[in-house]
Amino acid sequence: MSEKEIDVTTLGEILIDFTFAGKNSDGKKLFEENPGGAPANCAVAISRLGGKSAFVGMTGFDSFGEDLKSTLQEQGVDVSGMRKTQAQHTTLAFVSLDSKGERNFSFCRNPGADTQLSPSDLDENLLLKSRILHIGSLSLTDEPAKSATLKAIEIAKKSGAYISYDPNYRAALWGSRSDAIPLMKSILPFSDMVKVSDEELALLYGKEISAEAGAKEILSCGAKLVLVTLGSKGVYYATKTQSLESSGTLGVPDVKVVDTTGAGDSFTGGLLYRLTRRENPFSYTKAELEKDIAFANAVASLCVTKRGAIPALPCLSDVEKFISEHNM
Repeated sequence: MSEKEIDVTTLGEILIDFTFAGKNSDGKKLFEENPGGAPANCAVAISRLGGKSAFVGMTGFDSFGEDLKSTLQEQGVDVSGMRKTQAQHTTLAFVSLDSKGERNFSFCRNPGADTQLSPSDLDENLLLKSRILHIGSLSLTDEPAKSATLKAIEIAKKSGAYISYDPNYRAALWGSRSDAIPLMKSILPFSDMVKVSDEELALLYGKEISAEAGAKEILSCGAKLVLVTLGSKGVYYATKTQSLESSGTLGVPDVKVVDTTGAGDSFTGGLLYRLTRRENPFSYTKAELEKDIAFANAVASLCVTKRGAIPALPCLSDVEKFISEHNM
C-alpha cells in the first residue's frame, strides 16, 4: 500500500439527528433517530461510493455513541480515530422540517461530547496516511475541539495532505455572529478546497455579495477550488491552479425533495471521492472538473429524496444510474 492509503479523513462533529417523522394518533410529533454530523456524513458518503475514508471525532459513553460508531463501521469508515469521553453526553440535534423540506435545528450540546476532542486524542499516523483532511467550522465553537482541529490541520499540511473545508454556521452553536465570522474565516488560508452555501457566503462577506465575488475572495486566501452551493439553482465553482483558471455554474435536475439534511455533506463527499480518483486531486481540465461537480450534484440530488443524512446516501451504481437517466 502507498503511504497515503486513506483518500479522505474527516474530523469534527458526530451526533444523533432526531428527524421529524410525522405525528402519532394524538397529534404529537414523532422523531426518528438518525446518525449525523457533517464530517461524519461526508466520510460515509465517500465510503458508500467506494472510496477509503476515516473519521476523527468524539462521542459519550452512551448508547447513542455506540450506535454512531457501529453505523460508521458498518458503512466501511475507518473509526480508529474515534474517541469517547465520560465528561459529556453524545451530542443530539432535533431537526424539524418545513413544507419545503428545509430544516430547523434544536441542539442538545452544552457543550456536548463532540467538542471534547483534544490535541492529545489525535491519531497522528492516521492523519499522515490521509491524502485529504476534511473539516467543518463547528469544531471551532468550543475548546478543546478547536485546538484539536488546528493541530490536525498542521499535521496534515506537514505531511503533504490537502485540506478541504466547509464553513458551516448554526446560530445556536456560536456565541454570536461576530464571534463566528472571524473564526470561520481563520481556516480559509489553510484550505485547498472550500465548499460554502450561498447563505454562509453572505454571512462571511455580506448579504449583497455574489457567488462570483465571494468565490474570488476565498481564492485570494489561497484555495485552489471553491464551490458555492445555490440550493435548487445548482453550484457555482471557481478554480485557480497552476494549469487551470476557470469558473461556471452547473444546474441540478428537479427531484422531489423529502429532506435536505445531509445535502451539502453528500455533495462534498461525492466531489472529494471524484477528486481522489486522480493522482493529484487538483490537476484537472475544465471538462473533467465539471464532470466531477455534476457527479457530486447527482449524489446530493439522490440524498434529498430520502429522510435523514447517512441513511439517504447513495452507492456508486445508484449515482451512475441517476446520471444516465438525467443525461448529466
